[in-house]
Amino acid sequence: MKKKISFIIPCYNEEKNIDLISESIHLVMSKLNFSYEIIFIDDGSKDSTFDVLNEKSLIDKSLKFISFSRNFGKDSALKAGFDYANCDAAITIDADLQHPPELITELISEWENGYQVVYAYREKNNPHVNIFNKLSSKIFWLFLKKISSLELEVGVSDYRIIDKKVVAVLKELNEIEIFYRGIIKWVGFKQKGIPYTPDERINGNTSYSKKALFKLAIQGITSFSTKPLYLAMFLGMGLSAIAIVFFIFYVTYSLYFDQSISGWASVITTIVFFGGLNLIVLGIVGMYIGKLFMQSKGRPNYLISSTNYK
Repeated sequence: MKKKISFIIPCYNEEKNIDLISESIHLVMSKLNFSYEIIFIDDGSKDSTFDVLNEKSLIDKSLKFISFSRNFGKDSALKAGFDYANCDAAITIDADLQHPPELITELISEWENGYQVVYAYREKNNPHVNIFNKLSSKIFWLFLKKISSLELEVGVSDYRIIDKKVVAVLKELNEIEIFYRGIIKWVGFKQKGIPYTPDERINGNTSYSKKALFKLAIQGITSFSTKPLYLAMFLGMGLSAIAIVFFIFYVTYSLYFDQSISGWASVITTIVFFGGLNLIVLGIVGMYIGKLFMQSKGRPNYLISSTNYK
């Protein structure tokens, strides 16, 4: 009996890429001895993505779709794919064709060699993005690696193959803010990374704005480390020590020279600085409390409005 591969493809406003990515997968899999299905998760698209998927599924029986009631985010879309997939291994891949489909053969080959997770990471900076995005991405991954206990390659992507044992573990996880690039590293098992160079996006624009990328970065950091809380504490202790030293110096100077140190502007600047610092520390604490608050509600990661998956 042939082993089954499930392709999990989150999509948001990808109406022009559905045919391209599905045909690319068909072309690669036609050369391999596996059964497979292609699961598209429509993450609340505002274009005709759902209509294209619905029409294409009537012709292509290997194509499945899950359509959300609204936009829940890429990681929630991946979770839906894991929840519904019934396979020997799942391959997560983007719909925009920046993940080269020809790498599928190598992913499957490494999986057959015994690796339970084989993920792709950018060996070089993406040649199709600007300098700011390249630099911010590199800083984020280096920072996340530094403050967490995870061994993450710079530029690790959502392009990967995952064995059914790992998929079963991922189905059991119930986090309100999922960050799969970190979680899949965290679960362990036998893993291997392979480098790749992203292709240029053929149609449409990226759905990640700078605001969304910043939110993703904060989510990734707070999901896998409490070190920001310790950093805030040590920062407060350090500044308090500096303030004590300065106060001793001020008192000593005033008593010795019998005069006080004037400086209205410096006093106001100091007050504003420490006030801003307090807000930053409270904000860090608030983020963690907010995550606990949202988790306590027990709301689902996604809601499905329509699907042909049975």
